[in-house]
Amino acid sequence: MQRKFRLGLVINPYAGIGGALALKGSDGAEIREKALAEGAVKQAESKTRLALEIMLPLQEECHIYTATGEMGEALLVSLGFNTTVVYSAAQEQTEAEDTQACVQALIEQQVDLILFAGGDGTARNICQQVEDASQANDQKNTVPIPVLGIPAGCKIHSGVFAVTPKAAGRITSMLAKGELVNIDDADVMDIDESLFREGQVKAKRYGQMRVPSEVQYIQAVKQGGKESEEGVLQEIADYLIDEMDDEIYVMGSGSTVDFVMQQLGLDNTLLGVDLVYNEELEASDVTGQQLLSYLQEHSDKPCKLVITLIGGQGHIFGRGNQQLTPDVIRHIGIQNIIIIASKTKLQNLNGRPLIADTGDPVLDSDLVGFLPVITGYRNEVLYPVASPGA
Repeated sequence: MQRKFRLGLVINPYAGIGGALALKGSDGAEIREKALAEGAVKQAESKTRLALEIMLPLQEECHIYTATGEMGEALLVSLGFNTTVVYSAAQEQTEAEDTQACVQALIEQQVDLILFAGGDGTARNICQQVEDASQANDQKNTVPIPVLGIPAGCKIHSGVFAVTPKAAGRITSMLAKGELVNIDDADVMDIDESLFREGQVKAKRYGQMRVPSEVQYIQAVKQGGKESEEGVLQEIADYLIDEMDDEIYVMGSGSTVDFVMQQLGLDNTLLGVDLVYNEELEASDVTGQQLLSYLQEHSDKPCKLVITLIGGQGHIFGRGNQQLTPDVIRHIGIQNIIIIASKTKLQNLNGRPLIADTGDPVLDSDLVGFLPVITGYRNEVLYPVASPGA
């Protein structure tokens, strides 16, 4: 069945308190104490409220995980959201370690999106935690969690923030409703506050995070749309081929995967599963057992699974690709599943989720949530996945 949208929320209560007092930031306990002593007003919670008020009509469609008190719980309870506390701060004046610990707890809850209120310093703290978690993906069998910032700090140089708090709420609402939302890699930037207070602006890149971005979707189909659709398939194929490295690629069935194989110049089993390594065909039309044996024999090599959905139905597993058994999928890892489809194909589902019907209820449950779908060259959207019966 389809589960509720799982949102992670973390508020840096002290973000931006030095702005009105010309303190050029709020990093460090001394600066925060000085700001509070001079009468600074905390603004992060009020800005978060603007974002969450946009989501009030979706209270029954989502569940929000957060930290105690001003880090999220107090605001969520006042607004009436279904809330679970996953982290408790040890002291009233929270530090960077509290943000990181909360984010780690949210990652362990496998939330669909981490929404945070803060500035570049908060973004840095979260980026470090998210990158550490991403490096452990192979062991934890999860996909990277997207992050979105509510601008609440003095410094907003990073590309991970929505343009306004209300914009953050709108983007989050789109995800909660299962609408198509692009996913982009955005840089996390920050400046040295001590140098900034001396009149020097020295920005540095600290990493990247996956960020949902609001876009308008326009139906590109004209007069049957064949030429336009082929152009989209070409973009998907070009992107996938450009990303291919020294990895085993399990190529699933369907016309979209077939197009990729054509661009590789390889024979393809339209209604079967093929194996590709170093852009060469290793085996054609393999059975589930043959596939598992091959993967186990070459377990020293990383592996990716490329699949598409059945048009109009939305099945990604269990229809026409039963060779992809639960054992095969587990061996490859959920984080290594690559779903490819045009936005038109997704839009034709009319909001219905993708369906994972592997025959293993536990695995089906593990696949439930939001997975990225490649829809063009360096273009991905998040799309909900449900288990049978949703």
